[in-house]
Amino acid sequence: MFFTYLRRELRRRRKAALVVASGLALGIALVIVVNSVSSGMNRAQDKVLESLYGLGTDMTVTKAAAPPGEGETTRRPRFEFDAQDNDDTAEQARDLVMVQGFETLASSTVAQVGKQDGVGDAVGGLSVRVMKVNGQFRRGEAAPAQPRQGGPGGGTGGGGGEVQGGGAAFDVDSYTAYGTDVTQQDLGPLTSSKITSGRTFKATETNAKVVVLDSAYAKEKSLGVGKTLTISKTPYKVIGIATADSGDAAANVYLPLTQAQSLAGAKDKVTTVYVQAKDSQQIDAVKQTIQKNISGTTVTTSADLADTVSGSLSTASDLASGVGKWLSILVLVAAFLVAGLLTSSAVSRRVREFGTLKALGWKSGRVTRQVAGEALANGLFGGALGIALGLAGAWLITTFSPTLTAQLGGGGGGAGGRMFGAAQAGQGGPGATSRALDIALTAPVSLTTIGLAVALAVAGGLVAGGFGGWRASRLRPADALRRVE
Repeated sequence: MFFTYLRRELRRRRKAALVVASGLALGIALVIVVNSVSSGMNRAQDKVLESLYGLGTDMTVTKAAAPPGEGETTRRPRFEFDAQDNDDTAEQARDLVMVQGFETLASSTVAQVGKQDGVGDAVGGLSVRVMKVNGQFRRGEAAPAQPRQGGPGGGTGGGGGEVQGGGAAFDVDSYTAYGTDVTQQDLGPLTSSKITSGRTFKATETNAKVVVLDSAYAKEKSLGVGKTLTISKTPYKVIGIATADSGDAAANVYLPLTQAQSLAGAKDKVTTVYVQAKDSQQIDAVKQTIQKNISGTTVTTSADLADTVSGSLSTASDLASGVGKWLSILVLVAAFLVAGLLTSSAVSRRVREFGTLKALGWKSGRVTRQVAGEALANGLFGGALGIALGLAGAWLITTFSPTLTAQLGGGGGGAGGRMFGAAQAGQGGPGATSRALDIALTAPVSLTTIGLAVALAVAGGLVAGGFGGWRASRLRPADALRRVE
């Protein structure tokens, strides 16, 4: 009897049911969209951090570069050239390989970090910048030459510019290189890229003259697998091309750590130690342990770096997590109240019907249950409609994928500096620069969000049923007689 009466009443009052369900659907759809967008923001931020850190890295250990002392200035790199006595047009070239971003740490620091409580794995790496200068030097003019102010500075991509000295002009090609531990390639910045041509390093190539190039840099320089890249007069065979999964690559060139140390004159030195914690829930505790036991180092977690992300990604994230959530709550509360009031009003218009039913022997509890059942059915229908609308909205956002920009504060530049540029902001490190990464926004809908929508639909139906049931329970058989009169 209950379900027969329920079906008939819902069919007879389709318009009223649709109004109640539509209000609930709007609120539920908004909740789904806001939650999915917030999830998309978190994914976008994770992509930024992955492109900076590398996959699987929970924190990094570095040593900040000391700022110049009082009255001191940072010296720009200098190149020494021989004046040509016999040929005014002789070509000359020099490579300068410099550690960049941070002060170096002893390689033994990697093992020391790995022994700390809570550390699952630790891998060292060395960030360097290669400045290649070539051109002509006129006979009889001074030899030293240095980059002109405003020439190539920090940055991930290769840079070109001009240096002047002694009246001669030279072209500068600047790019970043990163020394990676080829025996442990599951940590570090190379993990944020995929090998799309050739292969990655073998564990036995600890001191081999081989390199992996970022795809963008390889395209710019027309280099491919099997070709040769010369650094400081040493030829390196290109064995693979890596494409960054998101954002920019951490470096233009990747080479074995030992080779990077040799080129930069930093034997047994690293600039960064990548750390993976045993338990992701204990990252803060591991950070404190490392800072306490290894003095003079700076430990930066992904959460620290996330706090420095600005730009449209940060703005949109704030709107989604702040304004969006509060707006969702307000709309839901309004939808629940409207559904309850509409249901109560509908009961008032059915005074004769319910009064007659009571006169025929229906108890108040049965009438209340009938009204609550109708309201719950409206709520479930509104939930289904809201889920459909929410999924459609999330699908549209994902389909059109608006581009967000993640702005990272200035820092050391290059692979190491790029990963900690934001964390280093304000420390006056050399080659301070800022990074902007473009990230496509998606709006993934999780099962948890769907479950929340169903729960809200049921809650909305119960609230509406509560209003209507309360109104129905107050009706008396005499109400029906008065209405008939």
